[in-house]
Amino acid sequence: MLERFKKAAGKSSNVTGYQFWRHDNKPIELWSHKVIQQKINYIHNNPVDAGFVFRPEDYVYSSAVDYAGEKGVLDNVVVFQYFG
Repeated sequence: MLERFKKAAGKSSNVTGYQFWRHDNKPIELWSHKVIQQKINYIHNNPVDAGFVFRPEDYVYSSAVDYAGEKGVLDNVVVFQYFG
């Protein structure tokens, strides 16, 4: 894997050594409550889709547990709550 990271770094002018993250992004405008909730659900369901856990709340480092009304690892991570 390190060889791949090193090769990826060689393709970028602003990286020396190894590159793990992609430098491009695809920003999405969060223009409605529905879209915001959709993106939060997508993020919370990634560990489930990857087969790491059965429920989003079971992934230790996810804020899904806080959105489910339980206490997660970090404090104050619920940034959006839709009541509609």
